[in-house]
Amino acid sequence: MAELQTLIHLQEYDTKIAALETEAVRLPKQIETIQASLAEARKSVETVKARVEQTRKDLRAKEKDLDDIAAKRQKSEARLWEVKNNTEYSAVLVEIETIKSQKARIEEELLGLMEMQERLAVEVREAEARHKTREEQARQDEGVVRKKLAAVEVELTGIRGERATLAGELPRNNLADYEKILKAKAGLAIVSVSTTAICGGCRVTMRPQVLQELKAAAELVRCESCGRFLYWQDTP
Repeated sequence: MAELQTLIHLQEYDTKIAALETEAVRLPKQIETIQASLAEARKSVETVKARVEQTRKDLRAKEKDLDDIAAKRQKSEARLWEVKNNTEYSAVLVEIETIKSQKARIEEELLGLMEMQERLAVEVREAEARHKTREEQARQDEGVVRKKLAAVEVELTGIRGERATLAGELPRNNLADYEKILKAKAGLAIVSVSTTAICGGCRVTMRPQVLQELKAAAELVRCESCGRFLYWQDTP
């Protein structure tokens, strides 16, 4: 029966189209994943550079603190010549010792910041190297995916055209029924039945009369359970 063969071929086209459409959706997401990975590497570089900049600011602030401490100590030491009794002299000495302690603490913090700056400089170089490697890999990977996507789109255009031509060979009512089933049954509108006598769609066992009708292939037969079109397929 010509209509039956047309339906079988139409299902083959629709199955292929569904697979290609899935790829057409998946591949752009793959590109997004590649770009997101690259953006993450770029962000890592920016994060380390931001820490470097903050360390520089902290260093400048500590250096200013040292200048302020030096000026404060100079004033305190000058006051030693101005005090009028031992009590005031002792108080100024205590003040100077406090200033010395503050200076030592700031110098220690400065040393820590300089060591951190050196470590961060290494981290920046490593992060930039990782970003460059990932950027090159991402460019290659994205190029491959975009070629696949372009090929899928070309194939989709061609196969949709062929499918439209084939669909035009069916009577409108049969085509309408087929497309209605296709939409309702997850893209599977016509299925085979073999010697197991089981519907290839819903797995329900066929009645003997239905099997005879399928073997005769004189008219279109639909599954009494799922409503799909059926065709007989001998098993080797």
